[in-house]
Amino acid sequence: MPFEWFVALRYLRDGKAQTALILAAVSVGVAVIVFLSALINGLQVSLIDKTLGAQAHVTLRAPRESPTALAFDAPGRAISRSVQPASQRLRSIDQWPAIMAGVEREPGVVAASPMVVGAGFAVRSDATCPVVVRGVDPERFLSIVDLRKKVVAGRFDVSGDNIVIGAALASDLGVFVGDKIHVTTTEGGDEVATISGVFALGNEPVDKAWVVTSLKQAQALYALPGGATTIELKVREVFEAESIAQSVRDRTGLDVVSWMKQNAELLAGLSAQSRSKNLIEFFVVVAVALGIASVLIVSVVQKSREIGILRAVGTPSRRVLLVFLIEGGVLGLCGSVVGSLLGSLLSKLFESLARGDDGAPKFPVQLDLELFVFATAVATGVGLLSAVIPARRASRLDPATAIRNG
Repeated sequence: MPFEWFVALRYLRDGKAQTALILAAVSVGVAVIVFLSALINGLQVSLIDKTLGAQAHVTLRAPRESPTALAFDAPGRAISRSVQPASQRLRSIDQWPAIMAGVEREPGVVAASPMVVGAGFAVRSDATCPVVVRGVDPERFLSIVDLRKKVVAGRFDVSGDNIVIGAALASDLGVFVGDKIHVTTTEGGDEVATISGVFALGNEPVDKAWVVTSLKQAQALYALPGGATTIELKVREVFEAESIAQSVRDRTGLDVVSWMKQNAELLAGLSAQSRSKNLIEFFVVVAVALGIASVLIVSVVQKSREIGILRAVGTPSRRVLLVFLIEGGVLGLCGSVVGSLLGSLLSKLFESLARGDDGAPKFPVQLDLELFVFATAVATGVGLLSAVIPARRASRLDPATAIRNG
């Protein structure tokens, strides 16, 4: 065993009480970091999954109609102008197949789906409910929003006159799988559709309004033969959605919006959570650093005579410096291992305490290798940095003075 390691481990064994206290402090600090990170990361992932469960990452629409400028000129009076906003009718994206083929090649885009989306009413006997009709290409749509996993009755089938509706809408209409309803649209379209499936996304506005049909049927309902009012995209990295949306907007000139723009308040909340977590972690790291540094400084004072003897027999100052750096690193590394285990146990225990009606945890945690590597690196790095001052002090001790005063 190298000389520096032998001396460092001996010092740690000699001061068992001090070593145990600092290991406990480091372990608790790392456990707090692991627990908080796992909890907040899990909540953020859960919120994003729920938000994007019924929403595309990026949505393309035809550009809005330009407002009309009106001029009024009366004899002997100045000309006045006013801007009249244009009514926004349902329009198809011009040459949408070519546009979709182009955006599919955009870096970061993994799926694209054309849709016809419009307002309408679902009618069953004396019940009438406002709905959002979504005409989809099934294979492409399921790559954006996989409704198959959310179907609670029947199956996902939009072929022919089949439709799939939300669970809350089915309840309001009093219908079940196999029943027929009238679907009318704002463009005068009307069809009798058969309910092939009922889904529950856990998003009340969606479950209460969505009627999913085939792209062909929606084109007929809204008098848009061969048209598509929107193109929805799924991207590889959800937090890159806005930059991809900006790139697509610049290239196509369409009205392009990302989920990040549509959910600005959610992002603000996630950002506040992250800042709070980082602030807590900072103070935990400072507390751990002060604890390690104070123990090692006391160790230098207590062992000044031994350090003086080492220097007197010719031990270089750099080797004495390494002794205390190794002590700090070992304390940080061992504390990080124990703290990671403790934080993981606390996280899983907390996750199991509260569960929803479906058995899913209300407070999911996310434990992954990156988190443990981060916690270990932080604790070990803090241990090394905390040992710098006492190590430099030990390496600079005058042998004669240290032996005499020790």
